[in-house]
Amino acid sequence: MRDTNGFDRPALAPPVFMQTYLPPNALEGVRTRRMIALLLDLVLVSILSFAAWFGLAVLTLGLSIMILPPLFPLIAFFYNGLTISGWRMATPGMQTMDLEMRLTDGRRTPFLNAAAHAVLFYISSLFPPVFLVSLVNDSKRCVHDILAGVIITRRPV
Repeated sequence: MRDTNGFDRPALAPPVFMQTYLPPNALEGVRTRRMIALLLDLVLVSILSFAAWFGLAVLTLGLSIMILPPLFPLIAFFYNGLTISGWRMATPGMQTMDLEMRLTDGRRTPFLNAAAHAVLFYISSLFPPVFLVSLVNDSKRCVHDILAGVIITRRPV
């Protein structure tokens, strides 16, 4: 009979800050590609937000216009969470730029990590010098990537 009390497993999960092996070209041009992907995703989220805002304004005959401004962050939250946790592991902007997001141990990013990554990104965008961390980080990760436990790499060919 096998002992299933859990003592045969390691006591701690691997640390989030652990360096993983990456192929040499996995990080080539990632910063530039991320900036372009961000712009593409912001345009797409803006279009989705306006369509939802306009649709809800028409459906409610304009009565909901005052409560709809928080629609953009809500749509951005689910946009990031659903697209990154999907089977392509990237937002449409990231797919266009051949990028993907994974956990630092190489596994697929779950919805909560992807959505938390988006929230952390929007918070860190209030403090632009924080993005300079990616210039000194070996794996080109920003602070919000490190806190969410993810890494952005080029899609394997």
